[in-house]
Amino acid sequence: MTGDSSLQKKIMIKSLGIGIFIFALFAVGFITGSAVSSKSYADTDNLSNSSLLKKVQSTLNEKFVFWKASSTMPTSKDFEYGMISGYVSTYKDPYTIFFPPDEAKNFAENVQGSFGGVGMNVGMKDGNIVVIAPLKDSPSMQAGIKAGDIIAAVDGKSVLGLSSDEAVSLIRGPIDTKVKITVLHAGAKSTTDVIVTRKEIKIPTLDTETKNGVFVIHLYNFSAESPQLFQNAMNKFVASGSPYLVLDLRGNPGGYLEAAVNMASYFLKDGQVVVSEKQGKDETVVNHRSTGIVGVPKTTKIVVMIDGGSASASEILAGALKDQGVAKVVGATSFGKGSVQELINFDDGSSLKVTVAKWYTPNGTSISEHGIKPDYEVLFSSTSTPKNKDGTYVDIQLNKAVEVVKK
Repeated sequence: MTGDSSLQKKIMIKSLGIGIFIFALFAVGFITGSAVSSKSYADTDNLSNSSLLKKVQSTLNEKFVFWKASSTMPTSKDFEYGMISGYVSTYKDPYTIFFPPDEAKNFAENVQGSFGGVGMNVGMKDGNIVVIAPLKDSPSMQAGIKAGDIIAAVDGKSVLGLSSDEAVSLIRGPIDTKVKITVLHAGAKSTTDVIVTRKEIKIPTLDTETKNGVFVIHLYNFSAESPQLFQNAMNKFVASGSPYLVLDLRGNPGGYLEAAVNMASYFLKDGQVVVSEKQGKDETVVNHRSTGIVGVPKTTKIVVMIDGGSASASEILAGALKDQGVAKVVGATSFGKGSVQELINFDDGSSLKVTVAKWYTPNGTSISEHGIKPDYEVLFSSTSTPKNKDGTYVDIQLNKAVEVVKK
């Protein structure tokens, strides 16, 4: 860090980031592409001649009876898409998914800046669909859904065995309609039905406050506009004269990789590694490095806050500042989303989202396998702690961060 009086960027954005777009319900990283490698990793040449497949087809043709009068026979395209989806699912990667045209369209709509939904991010963990975090002031947060909740059913339909994207398609729907989400809260012995009214979701980005002389930046996602908003917040921090800075990444599901590298560059020297990316089957290592943005006083003390809702780009930023020794981390272990997906669009409108890379912190920690562990663990979030006399929650995690940064 350097002590220049103003914040000047060496490079604003080096290139389009391989990042995490924030969806109506889920944050996941991907880049777009138009071709698939011709290299085969499994012996699948004889699948179409499978004797078992032919026996299953014959049995279905002979015995299957529709139990609803409105049912219709699958079309040849339905069979084709079903076989492809099953083939992709055998890789057992919750982030590698085939989308038939209708689902691909819904998936594409989710990457817009605003949308109809309930405003929470979900991911796969231990075979369950888990809430990463509800968005700030979203319908899901107001209805009582919390980070760490396991989603069991949507409108009475079990989501067991579904991917997170398939669950997303069930929860999304027209604005101002209601959806019943059955969740298992952390520590609960039985599920709870939560009724949420779908709204147009506008994703918040950033706000700031000063607490006991400590400047706090609450960052809610890593969107395309985040770097500029973060620069504005950092200018405000420098102008405040405070030597203490807290970066609150709790409940932040991620966003663009480029935005995370940009923000890390305020605190790391030019050329220091922010995150290492291992790409492809041969795990080619690509290091994403700080561009050394100047202006933050050398004497600044920094704490980063994370929790189970901090994922992807949040984990990249927290891991970089922790491993490079410029910040302490307070809170709970992060979600553990450290992979990159490529989105490949096909001519018929279908698409394939496929994992192509993994992320590691500067010290070599696998983000997917371990998440980011705090230096000071504070497990209780602000929504599960006692209230002040004015009815507001006591944010014991933030209180701890303020205590640590002032040490």
